[in-house]
Amino acid sequence: MILFLGVGLLCRASQAFELFPTVSPEIVVREARLEDCWEVAETHCSSFFPEYSFPLDFLLRIDRLVAMLSGFSVPHGCQRICLVAVIGSSDDDAFFIGSEDCKIGGLNGRFSLNKGYVAGILTVDIVADFLPRKGPLRQRRTGIAYISNVAVREKFRRKGIAKRLIVKAEAQARSWGCRAIALHCDLNNCGATKLYVGQGYKSIKVPEGANWPQPKTSPDIQFNFMMKLLNTPTMA
Repeated sequence: MILFLGVGLLCRASQAFELFPTVSPEIVVREARLEDCWEVAETHCSSFFPEYSFPLDFLLRIDRLVAMLSGFSVPHGCQRICLVAVIGSSDDDAFFIGSEDCKIGGLNGRFSLNKGYVAGILTVDIVADFLPRKGPLRQRRTGIAYISNVAVREKFRRKGIAKRLIVKAEAQARSWGCRAIALHCDLNNCGATKLYVGQGYKSIKVPEGANWPQPKTSPDIQFNFMMKLLNTPTMA
């Protein structure tokens, strides 16, 4: 039952954001590696479930860790990666063990001896499980990337971390050949909405009759579906 909860948490829309960013040069945004697993789980759970206490908070972290390592069953031909914003680490000075061609779940199989500290996370994919579509669920939308699980640890907010993660996700989507990128945003999260609008995302009305798989989360959360064309310049 705990593992099912973790997989469901994958598709939660972004809720932890910072406003008025002042970008810090020591922040590096990169693909998550195996060494980051526990801190990714910590960042996710502390951002989305800050009210949980031991032992439930510990079980949630273990659940999230197992779900990440399982790879979330990415279909053939699809891509999903977890991005991390790391404080105090530079890949230019790092010593690596392992091969970047090796993947365990959705994570890069390399290890660095210059680890740094994970301050923010984001997942981006082209699986299309949560994009509106007409027809059967097996008819996946193509050419659209999807962002989920954007979270920044509380003490690192207001440093431009969420914005940098989004920019990196958009660059990744372009490298996959996507023409647009989309997400679900909690209607009650004004900070998240302001961030996305400032980055050029627009609310999209789901077409009547479309088959729209909702993100798996609390039933009392209402979402706004937002999208950005990747050839559209980012607003200042």
